[in-house]
Amino acid sequence: MMADDKKEYNISAGSAEHGVHDIVKQKGGATGEAADLYGDLQTAEEYGYVERGLKSRHIQFIALGGTIGTGLFLGIGTAFSNAGPVSVLLGYTVTGVAVFGMMQCLGEMATWLPLPGAIPQYSARYVDPALGFAVGWNNWYQCSITLCAEISAAAVLVSFWDTEEKISQGVWIAIIIVLILGLNIFAVSIYGEAEFCFAAVKILTILGLLLAAVVIWLGGAPDKDRRGFRYWKEGAMKEYVGTGDTGRFTGLWSTLVNAAFSYGGVEMVAVAAGEAENPRKNIPKAVRRVFWRILFFYVLGSFMIGVCISSNDEALTKEGGHGAQKSPWVIACKNASIPVLPHIINAVILSSASSSGNAFLYTGSRYLFGIAQNGQAPRFLLKCSKKGVPIYCVLITASISLLTFMSISTGANNVFLWFQNLTTIAQCITWCTITLTYTRFRKALEAQGVERNTLVFQSKGQPYVAWAAFTYFGLIIFFNGFKVFTQTPWGNDQVTSFLTAYIGVPIYFALFFFWKVFKKTSFVNPANADIWTGKAALDAEVWPEYVPKNFIEKFWAWLC
Repeated sequence: MMADDKKEYNISAGSAEHGVHDIVKQKGGATGEAADLYGDLQTAEEYGYVERGLKSRHIQFIALGGTIGTGLFLGIGTAFSNAGPVSVLLGYTVTGVAVFGMMQCLGEMATWLPLPGAIPQYSARYVDPALGFAVGWNNWYQCSITLCAEISAAAVLVSFWDTEEKISQGVWIAIIIVLILGLNIFAVSIYGEAEFCFAAVKILTILGLLLAAVVIWLGGAPDKDRRGFRYWKEGAMKEYVGTGDTGRFTGLWSTLVNAAFSYGGVEMVAVAAGEAENPRKNIPKAVRRVFWRILFFYVLGSFMIGVCISSNDEALTKEGGHGAQKSPWVIACKNASIPVLPHIINAVILSSASSSGNAFLYTGSRYLFGIAQNGQAPRFLLKCSKKGVPIYCVLITASISLLTFMSISTGANNVFLWFQNLTTIAQCITWCTITLTYTRFRKALEAQGVERNTLVFQSKGQPYVAWAAFTYFGLIIFFNGFKVFTQTPWGNDQVTSFLTAYIGVPIYFALFFFWKVFKKTSFVNPANADIWTGKAALDAEVWPEYVPKNFIEKFWAWLC
C-alpha cells in the first residue's frame, strides 16, 4: 500500500508495531484500541471511541434473529404465489447456501480484526481505498433508506387494528422514529438489550408457527383436513414468465432474487463485531449459527408454508388488506379455522419491522463511522459520547428517517417507493464486495507469512467458496430485472422497473471511480496490506472465562 493511502485510515506509519501496548496499559482496552487505529493518543482522547458493550447473548441473538423480519413473515407470500412451493423451497435453500458461504468469509475477517463498521474498512485495507469508499457509502445509503422502509411498514401494520385511521399515520411514524432513536443514542448496550428482546420474540414466534404448521399439515387443526403434499401436486413449480420449462425456470429464478433480498442484513453480526465483548469467541460462534438459522427458519419455514396453503389461494394475490392479512402464515391458520392468531402475528410483524429499523439505524451509523475512520468522511463523525456511541453518525443516519413522512402523500409515496427499491440490489453488491475482499485478505495473510492454523476462525473450502458465492450474487445482480426484457413495447412502467433493477450498479461504480480518480488510489499489494493496525490492542485484551455451574447455566452458555 502506498504511504498516501495509509493516511486514509488516520494511522501513522508503524503504529501497529510500536508503542501500542504502552498505550493500552496507560488507557485501557477501548481507548488503547482507538489509539492504535487513530495512530496517536491525542486523537483517541479528542474523539473518543466505541465501547465493547455488546455481551455474548446480544451477539448470539442478533445472529439468530437478526434477519427474521417482514420477509419471512409477509414478503415470502409474493414469491410463493408467483413460483409455487418447490421453487420457493429451492430458491431459499440455494441462496441460503451462498449466504452462508459469504458469512464464512466475513466471519474470518471479523474474527481476525473486529472493527466497527467492518466491511468498508476491510475493503479499503485489503483491496483498494476506493472500494472501501464505494461499499461504505453504498451500505450507509442502503441502511438509511431501508430504515425509512421499515418505519413506514411498521406504521402501516398498525392499521390492522386502527382500520378507520383515527390516529394519523404520521403520528405513528413519529413515535417509531423517536423510539428507535432512543434505543440507539444513549449506549450500545441499550441497543443490544432491545435486539435481544426483539430477537427472542421473533424466534419464539417462528418456532410456534412451525409447530402450528406441522399440526395443520397432518390434520390436527380444527378443520381436521390432512393436507399432506396436496398443494405440491396441484403446482409444485409454477410458470412465471413464459410457458413450459422456461416458465418454471423463470419462476425458480424469481425466488432466488426474492430470497436474496429476504436474507438482507445477515452481515450485521460482523458490523457489531467492533463493539462485541470477547469477539474472538463470540463472532465465530455467531457466524456458525447462521447455518442453523437459515436451515430452520428460512428453509424449513418455506417448506411448511408450501404444504399448508395453496399457492393459488386468493388471499395471497388479492389487492388490499391490512397488516398481516396477506401473510401466508395467517392465511394457513385462517383456512384451518384457528382463531386469534392473525392479531398475534401482526403484533410480531410490527415488532419485527421496529426491530429491523432499530438494527438498520445501528448498522448505518457504524458504516458511517467506519467510512470516517478510513478518512473518507468528515472527521467530526469520529466523535463518540462518553458511552462510546458515535453520536453524530447516529443523528445523521436517523435524520434520513424523516423521509418516511413522504409515504403519507400519494404523489410523494410513488417517489419514495421508487427510491426505496433502488436499495434492494445494493445488498447483493455488498455481498459480492465481501467475497472479493476476502480473497485479497487471504492473499495478504499468505504474503505476510500468517499460517492459517494460527487463525481463531478458519472458513472452510476457501478460496473456492468465496468465488462461488461471488459468482452467484453477481448473476443475481445481472439478471434480477429479467422480467423487464420480456415485456414489449416499453412504457413508463418498464423504464421505471429497469432503473430500479439496475441503477444501483452504476451508482456503485461511480462512487468507486470518483474516489480512485480524486485520490489517485492504487490497488493494495497483498504484501503491504494493512492486516495489523488495531490488532495489537485487541490481542492485549483479556476477557474472564465463564464457567457454568449447573444444567441451567450450561444450557444458557450454549444458547448465548
